[in-house]
Amino acid sequence: MSDSPPPTSVPAGPASVPPPAQPALADLVPSAARMPASGPPPQPRPSFVFFGVVAAISLVLDVSSKAWAELVLSKRTMVDPAIVLVKDHLSLTLAYNRGGAWGLLQNASEMIRRPFFLLVSALAIAFIVSLYGRLLPGQRALKWGLPLVLGGALGNLSDRIIRSSVIDFIDFRANWIETMNEGIAKAAHGWGITDHWPTFNVADVSICIGVGLMALDMFVSKRGQRVLPPLGHEPLLSTSGSGKPPAA
Repeated sequence: MSDSPPPTSVPAGPASVPPPAQPALADLVPSAARMPASGPPPQPRPSFVFFGVVAAISLVLDVSSKAWAELVLSKRTMVDPAIVLVKDHLSLTLAYNRGGAWGLLQNASEMIRRPFFLLVSALAIAFIVSLYGRLLPGQRALKWGLPLVLGGALGNLSDRIIRSSVIDFIDFRANWIETMNEGIAKAAHGWGITDHWPTFNVADVSICIGVGLMALDMFVSKRGQRVLPPLGHEPLLSTSGSGKPPAA
């Protein structure tokens, strides 16, 4: 046997440990800040289907109510010409208006009155349709107001084409109307003082509601212009031109 000494074992050195991974810049930013700035999903623009449905409902209500008024109220006698709904305030009385609001062009000749109202109505309808096509998703007041105005305008226009006059049958009286007329009479000499509002119809109600909604949209839009737009998400960590994080 060999007398050579057994091989000595070399003590193992420490195992090689990989250096700790440096955290990425994206990991240092809170997850909330890394999320893309996304608001609510975009709303669809107002559709012409909705526009047509609302305008059609307004037109049907006006035409049917006028047909009822002409059928029922025309049979009333001079002794009892009205159907009283609220005593001394609201009643239904049949009337034919050859002019416009407050008797505009009431006594003008047919050669002037008819083309004038037809032209004004056609321009108003074209303007309403054009304006509705440019509405933004958030303009809810105009979304309802424009078709209401259109339905009312078409109702009165159909009367002028068929009868050359508009059927009115809603008769309203109130003390505040007399007070208003007294104030107007101080500025306009010869203005009649009465507590009676000019007789109107369902089309006029639709037009007034629609114009009121249009005015509301203008008021809300002006208020919105005074509010500063919200600030965007600012980065929590800035980077230098080289793309490296700044030194602490």
